[in-house]
Amino acid sequence: MPNKTLRVERVTKRYGALTAVNQLTLTIRAGEVFALLGPNGAGKTTTLEMIEGLRQPDEGRVWWGDVDLAQKPAYARQRFGVQLQNSEFFELLTVRETLELFHSLYRQRLAVPDLIVRLDLAEKQHARVGSLSGGQRQRLALACALVNDPEIVFLDEPSAGLDPQARQNLWAVIRQLQAEGRTVVLTTHYMEEAAALADRVAIVDHGTILDEGTVDELIHRHTPSAVLELSREVGRDVASALSSVQRVDIQADALLLVTDQLEKTLIELVNWANDHQRPLTGLKTRQATLEDVFLTLTGRSLRE
Repeated sequence: MPNKTLRVERVTKRYGALTAVNQLTLTIRAGEVFALLGPNGAGKTTTLEMIEGLRQPDEGRVWWGDVDLAQKPAYARQRFGVQLQNSEFFELLTVRETLELFHSLYRQRLAVPDLIVRLDLAEKQHARVGSLSGGQRQRLALACALVNDPEIVFLDEPSAGLDPQARQNLWAVIRQLQAEGRTVVLTTHYMEEAAALADRVAIVDHGTILDEGTVDELIHRHTPSAVLELSREVGRDVASALSSVQRVDIQADALLLVTDQLEKTLIELVNWANDHQRPLTGLKTRQATLEDVFLTLTGRSLRE
């Protein structure tokens, strides 16, 4: 695969008074898996669509190697593979017919039988698209994204709605794409997916990048601490008053206490529980994760 870098330079997209993407800049290295994380409405999909050429930015430029993609949109279409968040196909065509249709659109392409085997679609190749399950449709969409033997593959929430086994199968395909030297750019709603697959992660909110780096780099910069989880029965005011606690987050029915003095925090909690004769329900400790970084930077959970 060609050794090309993708550069996104200060791209902006507005819809009336709403600025969906605001002066966003990032660099994606050749051969890496790069993940965009952000709450709903953060501008992830709009960013991908501007890179892919599906939407024109109001400002800014996108470069693939030394090519300005605004000047050569056909260049991108021939070399990019795109799996949209929602892919629509002709429901009455079979899986093989659908792939053959996409195959006919490109000069450079992979063999349809090979794609069918690779995406585990052999048993469904003669089935009509309308009869496919969600996971099978996702595999078909990915096969269509690969039909032109792309240098870079864009996956917009590729595992959304998949069961755990189907998600693991998809991860294996993404790892294989990288092993072949392809660049993969994905958005995801699953923290574990970004942590498992991505060489680097960018956290996006309100159309801007809050920070980017490897998972370890992001954790070290933003939450170099331990996290103590317990039931919300304790109360946020009590947890915040503990002298060793740096920050308190609320997640579902749990309190997350971020601390760089874990032993002191535990002692303070036990003393409080003894003084007030209250149980410490659901108490457990762990090291900080990518999700803690996300909460620190955005102040909200991924699905808000």
